[in-house]
Parts: sequence; structure tokens; C-alpha cells
Amino acid sequence: MTTILREPTKFWSIETDRLSISEFGTDDAGFILELLNEPDFIKNIADRGVRDLAGAESYLLDGPLKSYTTHGFGLYKVALKPSGETIGMCGLIRRDSLDFPDLGYAFLAMHHRRGYASEAGAAVLDEARRERGIGRVVAITTLDNDGWIRVLENLGFRNEGVVIEMPDYDTPSRYFVNDP
Repeated sequence: MTTILREPTKFWSIETDRLSISEFGTDDAGFILELLNEPDFIKNIADRGVRDLAGAESYLLDGPLKSYTTHGFGLYKVALKPSGETIGMCGLIRRDSLDFPDLGYAFLAMHHRRGYASEAGAAVLDEARRERGIGRVVAITTLDNDGWIRVLENLGFRNEGVVIEMPDYDTPSRYFVNDP
């Protein structure tokens, strides 16, 4: 079961059976530095060029934190309950090159293959639809990222069979769609 916790002028969070999903802060720069430099992140998403804490803080300020203010959503911190250990991120991204919000996620390699991406993705989609009125959501992935493709299919996304070139990505991407 998903529970959405909110205070009127503060960040929101989503609680699932195993996860707590909440907004990032600049104090999460150490985690971001680790995540963005994992080999799987660089291979399946991109090399963001974040090499130190200052770069990680800039990534947070210019990415998720700015997106919360500009779009009302963004990438969120995913932590284990009850320990609070941050294990990844999941959320919606507004890209100039896409007409609809894009579901994205990344988890530390030691937490892969445990169902966390599916659990977090389902909670984010549910919140986006119920609380924010977001309809269509899309997702992109590299052609050979079989793990993400399985997660998307489990979340009800359909493969549009379209291979698209995305700015800031070195390889073609597969395009998926999820309608309410």
C-alpha cells in the first residue's frame, strides 16, 4: 500500500511497504556523487561528469531541486525503511525533447534485482496520477538495458518500437508509453 505524506509548504514523501521516497536536498550530494559514478549509471544512463561534492551539489540544484519548483515534480531520493539508507532515485523528469513527463530511476548496484525500481516506479506513477493529475508518462532506455525494459513492462508501459535519438545521450533510445 502507498501512503502519501504531506505538509502544505514542505516537501512531500511517499511511503511503500519497503521504501520511503522523498525530495532530495543539497545534503544528499555525497550519495549523488556515488550513484552518478557507478559503472551501471554511466553505461545505461550517461556520464554526467560529476566528480566531486561541488559537482554533485550543482547537479542537485540544477536538476531535481529546480524541477520541483519549475514543474512540481522531479527525481526523488529512495531510501529503505526503517533504516533510512538511501539506495537510489526515481521520479519524473521534464525533458525539452519529450512531450510528456519521463519516468526515470537509478539505484546503487548493490540494490539491483530486489524489486525496488518496480516498487518505487509504481508509487511515483500512482502519486503523479492521483495527486498531480498527470496523464501520459513516457520512458526512454538504451536498446540493451533489459532490466529497465522489464521494469517498464511490469509497470504497464508499452514499447512503441520507436528508436529515437536523445540529446545528451550517446546511443539511440527505445521509447515507452504509459497511459492511465
